[in-house]
Amino acid sequence: MAGRFAPRSTPHAAVPHAAVPHAAVPHAAVPHAAVPHAAVPHRAGARAQAAGDAPTRDWTPSGPLDLRLVLGPLRRGPADPTFRITRDGTVWRTSRTPAGPGTLRLVARGDRIGATAWGPGAPWLLDRLPVLLGAEDEPEAFRPRHRLLALTRHRLPGLRLLRTGLVMESLIPSILEQKVTTDEAYRAWRYLVRAHGTAAPGPEGDAAFTALGLSVMPDARTWSLIPSWEWHRAGVDAKRSATILRAVRVARRLEEAAAMNLPDAMARLQLVPGIGPWTSAETLQRSNGAPDAVTVGDFHLPGIVGHALADNRHADDAEMLTLLAPYEGQRHRATRLILLSGRIPERRAPRMTRGDIARL
Repeated sequence: MAGRFAPRSTPHAAVPHAAVPHAAVPHAAVPHAAVPHAAVPHRAGARAQAAGDAPTRDWTPSGPLDLRLVLGPLRRGPADPTFRITRDGTVWRTSRTPAGPGTLRLVARGDRIGATAWGPGAPWLLDRLPVLLGAEDEPEAFRPRHRLLALTRHRLPGLRLLRTGLVMESLIPSILEQKVTTDEAYRAWRYLVRAHGTAAPGPEGDAAFTALGLSVMPDARTWSLIPSWEWHRAGVDAKRSATILRAVRVARRLEEAAAMNLPDAMARLQLVPGIGPWTSAETLQRSNGAPDAVTVGDFHLPGIVGHALADNRHADDAEMLTLLAPYEGQRHRATRLILLSGRIPERRAPRMTRGDIARL
């Protein structure tokens, strides 16, 4: 589920703004990325650029903005080859845009966000920077009716709902997360992107950038050509790989959902067999910044919401939706605030058994 990571405090994460006072509690942030794995051979990627040749953009948000909180849902595990956060708070992410692959570097500079981009997709990424960081989000539309939500919103004023405008880059990893542990899904994503993606464009001759080991996810045609044994090595069963193959065949039609309203976008994605309410909600939370795309069918979320709002850790989807009914139109935002509140029930049952079909 989006925002599943419990962020740690950081002094680097937030962009302050004088119009909105900060709480005494430090802003939360997604944990630092793990030390990247050794470089893996890539298919030919975009040519590197000298640092001075890369286009840049500065943008000043209208209120406080926490880069790590906003962009955290895009990170698929601590070693995601498409996303890194360095120790100084710099955020790196790669995308396969309509214009081609691109790498985006984001840095908080006082009350501004500084962005630099590389690759054919650089102009597209810079043009959509404000939208990505929640410029079209309306957090003021949320009216907390529970003390926990009110306190969490006050403590994290830099939270915005991001909007990438790219469906497939969120849909494919969401399909990989169906019915498996997050560790299995993250491993599959890392393996497939490193083995079949392209090297991320970036500053030429920059050793620090090279050490990040960034990659750009494969394009639709490359996904469709991945052989069955590679899915097996990645630990992806036939059901999930078949769903991805059906999705990439209609990738252009699915990308159109990024410009649709939530009901139409959900319906468009669910036309593909194997994509249900859980997967479409997880995708549209990121691609469309949909504040009401509540995740139904999640193994943990109903119990977390039930525990936070009604002290019932055994709540099911029906009870979760009843508890979230007062937040109709903002139910995804409500669940993000709950996940970030720290009020998570202690585990009492064993974790889901991890499978590893790659060893079979």
